[in-house]
Parts: sequence; structure tokens; C-alpha cells
Amino acid sequence: MFDNVFTRTFGIEHPIVCGGMTAVGTSDLIGAVANAGALGFLTALTQPSPDALVKEIARCRDLTDKPFGVNLTILPTINPVPYDEYRDAIIAGGVTIVETAGGNPQPHLPAFRAAGVKVVHKAVSVRHALKAEQIGVDAVSIDGFECAGHPGADDVPGLVLIPAAAQVLTIPVIASGGIATGAGLVAALALGASAVNMGTRFMATTEAPIHDNVKKQIVRNTERDTVLVFREFDNTARVARNAISEEIVEISRRTGATFADIADLASGKRGRQQVYGNGDIDGGMWWASQAQGLINDVSSCADVVRSIIDDARRIVTGTLPEQIRG
Repeated sequence: MFDNVFTRTFGIEHPIVCGGMTAVGTSDLIGAVANAGALGFLTALTQPSPDALVKEIARCRDLTDKPFGVNLTILPTINPVPYDEYRDAIIAGGVTIVETAGGNPQPHLPAFRAAGVKVVHKAVSVRHALKAEQIGVDAVSIDGFECAGHPGADDVPGLVLIPAAAQVLTIPVIASGGIATGAGLVAALALGASAVNMGTRFMATTEAPIHDNVKKQIVRNTERDTVLVFREFDNTARVARNAISEEIVEISRRTGATFADIADLASGKRGRQQVYGNGDIDGGMWWASQAQGLINDVSSCADVVRSIIDDARRIVTGTLPEQIRG
């Protein structure tokens, strides 16, 4: 029922994507996403080296014979990242789908094109999406204000951003931000998207390589349990509400505050070790979207995808429960 240009172009069964998530997008999760008929992305920079990425790609291929991709996020860093080497590792690993994010992927496109790799680029505005189409990417993932991670500074929610992008782009649009249900999938398709991207929903799965405390907290949280951090430093990010993120907000609002004042609290290493690893919910900053308010259980990836597709099918065919039909 939901076969379309996106599923056919990328060779997947369902128009559902699990985009790159640092420290979460490993083969344990992405292999399960692929086996469920969706498209998942390993995160290249989660791996400590390009050689380690090649091994992780091989490990994922041992877990699934279905398509999966790799996310390559291009950001300015204190310590230079060998992006060209990671790109070459993706190609050497035989991956044919890449998700780029952050900076302009144009320098890497010739090598990807020569290797027959399709590129999905993440954007947070229509103007950035149009630029991505202009340089030759194959699809755009458009992040609404509800998303985890960096939603940009325009604060445009998906209900407006998705159709605004779809009406001017000629390549497939993936709707991202605040989506976790079959109703969200149907709504996104109705707004002109060809697929949906979910991160937080896939964090609350049995296969996600994070502590069970985090998964249970996502289920307990509501749509109000996120905060925006780094806005004062022109790098707005949406994260889960906890003691650390609220302290970051409080410090950031002080007159004369700089990023150095919160750098230790915002450390990605701290979040990965204390939160994702040890299960200390207040041990560091961690990422989550407003979709938390729509997540009611921790399920397998197969069950998540099946439930979303089944619910979406019932909505489209009109076989809804009476309380939904009114």
C-alpha cells in the first residue's frame, strides 16, 4: 500500500527511516531496522576510525541481507576528522546509501556518485533543502522544529515545513521530527513527503544499544520533556529534559555566559558513558524529540515498524476504532 518513489529508489519495503544517531546507530539497531523492512543508517563517526567503520559495516551485513546506509555528519571540530577517509571506508564497505548532515556534502558527492552511492541530505529549512537538490543529492530529510538534535533557528514545525519543502522539491522528501506513529506516517505522506524519519521511537526499542533506563524514561516522558539548549550560542539543539540540560539552560542565560561555561556539562562523552552506558538519566545531556509524548512502550524494531504500518493502513482504509472515527 505504501510503495512509492522512495521505497523503489532505495529498495526498501516500508517508507520508514531510522536516521543517523551518534552512539546509537550501530549494527545491533540498524540490522534490526533493515530486517523490519525500513531503512537504517549506521553512524560513521560513532566508530573511532575509518577501519573500525569498515568492520561495523561488515558486522551489519552479517545481521541483515537488506539495504542499510551510513550517516556521515560533517561538522567543525576541535580535533580534525578524516572525513575523506570515512567516505572512502563507506565506499570500500560496499554501502550504496549515505545520509549526510551538518555541512555541505558537495566535496564528497563526486566520489559517491562514481561508486553508485545514493545520497540523502538532512536539512532544517526549505532553502537548505533546495541547495541540496541543486548540488545533486537523491533525497532530502527535512527536520521540523519538533526533532531531536539541531532544528536550526527558524523554529518552523513539520506541519508547515514538510509541505513547504515538498511543493518546491522534485526529489523525494523524508519528513523528520516528532513522528512515532502510523498517524504520523499518514500525515507526512498527505503533506507531500515520501517517507518518515524516526530517531527517538527507535531509541525505545529492545535492539537500541543504550541502557534500559533511558528507554523506560522515554516512555515515561511527555511531549513537554525536552528543552532547547545552545540557543544563546547560535547552535540550538533539542535534548531530553533532565537535571543537566536544565542546568545548561540556566547557565547559558546568565549575562556574559560562553560555551566554555557549559562545555563539561554538554560533553558528548559524558552523555554516552553516564546516560547511555550506565543508565544515569541525570548523568549527562542526551537527545530526544517531542515524539516522546507518543511513545508508550519499548518494543522490538520489527514490532514498531509493523505497528506503524498496520495503523497507517487502517487509517487510510477507514477501518478505525469508533473513538477515533468520532
